[in-house]
Amino acid sequence: MKKIVFVLLFISGVLTTVSAQVKVGLASYYHNKWHGRRTTSGERYHKDSLTCAHKTYPFGTRLRVTCFTTGKTVTVRVNDRGPHRKTRIIDLSYAAARQIGMIHLGITKVRVEKLN
Repeated sequence: MKKIVFVLLFISGVLTTVSAQVKVGLASYYHNKWHGRRTTSGERYHKDSLTCAHKTYPFGTRLRVTCFTTGKTVTVRVNDRGPHRKTRIIDLSYAAARQIGMIHLGITKVRVEKLN
């Protein structure tokens, strides 16, 4: 009986860890007025860089973002904190948003996967 409980706890822990690496929610992107301003990490935001803001992942973490509407994917690097709206899970740079085809959408449902 102890072995079964241990195995079930181990499996549930593994599943929790895997699911913590993938999140689904709404994404938005930076307005051009932020171009050149400092991010929370200290570097300057550049609209043509493939970066993003995320609430919890450490700076430098690489994330794969997939747009549900277009099916396109982009890899971005976390360099800022945000988004500051509870309903959103990530803010993308203008270049990243353009690459996945969400510029005309404004806000869209995405899948975010941690890569490193």
